[in-house]
Amino acid sequence: MIETLTGFPADTVAVRCSGFISKADYDQVLVPAVEQTFKANERVRFYYEVAPDYSGFSPGAALEDFWVGMRHLTRWKRIAVVTDVPWMRQMVHMFGFLWPAATKVFAIAEAAEARAWLIEEA
Repeated sequence: MIETLTGFPADTVAVRCSGFISKADYDQVLVPAVEQTFKANERVRFYYEVAPDYSGFSPGAALEDFWVGMRHLTRWKRIAVVTDVPWMRQMVHMFGFLWPAATKVFAIAEAAEARAWLIEEA
């Protein structure tokens, strides 16, 4: 399941993923939030939190995750990934430098720090 989070600036898409993530979660929640935020803002911040009960995602969700990022590749401002999932942390560390946006990974215990970093001016 993907749920949107509140309490972030208007130029921010903030979501929490929990349980098993399907392509429908992207189609019904994440993609509309991203598209709506990009309609109102030239550059967008992204807060992506993965809850401790995360259990995986479908192949369709993985593909949609890739396309969500690529559709607006040069328009992301900052990306904060908040997770304790080891392979996700490693992927951000290994490939985060490829994103034009500042990208940083945080542990779940550092969620407040991630929020503060995300809204800083670059």
